[in-house]
Amino acid sequence: MPVPYTDHSSARSFATPSPLKATKNNDVGVQNGISSTFSKARADPALLKVENGLKGQYVDLPLEVLPDDFYDQFLSDSAKRRKPSQLRFLQPLEKTPGVISLLAGKPNPTTFPITSLSFQTRSPLNPAESKTIKLEGNALNQGLQYNLTSGLPEMVSWITGLQERSHGRKPSEGWRVSMGVGSQDVIQKCISALLNEGDSVFVETPAYPGIVPLFQSMNINIIEIPTDSKGLRPGAMEQVLDNWDPSMPKPKLLYTIPVGSNPTGFTATTKRRLDVLSLARKHNFLILEDDPYYYLYYGQAARPPSYFTLESYERSAPAGRVIRFDSLSKIISSGFRLGFVTGPLKILKCIDMQTAISNLQPPSFSQAVCLAILQSWGYEGFYAHTANVAAFYKERRDIFVAAMERHLTGLAQWTVPEAGMFIWFRLLIPPAQNCDEPDSDQLIRTKAFEAGVLALPGVVAFPLERVNSYVRVSFSLVSAEDMDEACRRLAGVVREAQQELFF
Repeated sequence: MPVPYTDHSSARSFATPSPLKATKNNDVGVQNGISSTFSKARADPALLKVENGLKGQYVDLPLEVLPDDFYDQFLSDSAKRRKPSQLRFLQPLEKTPGVISLLAGKPNPTTFPITSLSFQTRSPLNPAESKTIKLEGNALNQGLQYNLTSGLPEMVSWITGLQERSHGRKPSEGWRVSMGVGSQDVIQKCISALLNEGDSVFVETPAYPGIVPLFQSMNINIIEIPTDSKGLRPGAMEQVLDNWDPSMPKPKLLYTIPVGSNPTGFTATTKRRLDVLSLARKHNFLILEDDPYYYLYYGQAARPPSYFTLESYERSAPAGRVIRFDSLSKIISSGFRLGFVTGPLKILKCIDMQTAISNLQPPSFSQAVCLAILQSWGYEGFYAHTANVAAFYKERRDIFVAAMERHLTGLAQWTVPEAGMFIWFRLLIPPAQNCDEPDSDQLIRTKAFEAGVLALPGVVAFPLERVNSYVRVSFSLVSAEDMDEACRRLAGVVREAQQELFF
């Protein structure tokens, strides 16, 4: 039984968890800090290039994981009150052999007008080749029918295998996968399951503009943690925590995009991630790892291991503080609206319970089509495809950076991103009227738009709406000619703003 304990670094009281031991695999060898089990299973090649500083830190011991009751302290009041949908949670029993199900009000598939579906895909190993995929019979019927809250079982199984290979983690280590209607769907549900009004939360800043309105609407205490070209700055977080009012509960969670962050394009180094993990264990908070650009990394150095991977490296503390979010939008199709969450069983149960009473499930049809593609590729094909996608965006980044160097040198400052599809830069413009800081918001919304350029002003990436001179641009869709022309037009706008300082 857990021993009652008050963490003196936090006003939150909780029980010291009696860590659960994950099943030890007898075939656990170490190759650059990653189990040879996964390299034999065609692991993500990036996992086999772990930074030298991590070699030797992985201890060949069973990984301890936090028990379910550890997460009770983090759940929101609404999550604690929510009762399961009995219909949804009885639904898996329909598959019990010998059972005649009179349970669900599913429409009869013989009434559906679609009888088969075929489409062509490019080969990830040879893009000049195409393959026809046909959906019919049971595979098609699954896609046309209601299904499980957490996703099509075969889809969940395939993604679970992907997470094992990409992050070197086994499902016996206290985690599982649920599908969502895009990753933002499950992010919103997770945040709802964890935060009450008045709770404190760390938000990596500049922050993903799509998540900022959610945090702003919740009447919570948002603590902006600054970033630079090496990612989130753990020293700034530590300073906040060391000076925290002991009468107040400490932050419950950190929200971060560690690879190719939107909007900055920054990728957090391994050292910084390890420092953040250490702070999470010391000060008892969870890490929401939003990683839609994980497979869009194209830096020269090896991609840093995920938080989900890293928390299994150091065996001196149990794993289970990381809740990871991935998206298929950037690598398969944004129109499928498919993402997935990977994390502790207790947290995923809360997410599934909210899905069961809101949108019931992620779309079966999108999952069925996507699953057919993934199964036709296999994991080797998937990694080849994502490598091709990353190379595509690297080439586009290089074209846009070249255009910026031609037109915006001396007018803006930027860091060249190593992942994703965005560049974040500071306009060298004078302060706005009645303000000590330059304001890109007015410039982008008025003069830049009038000049024929549309971009995202930096203010939308700061939850506390701090005035600043930053701008986010996306290079994913624009042609090389339009990239050059956009930078030329923006340069004219900045020159005009600079001249206004002297006249």
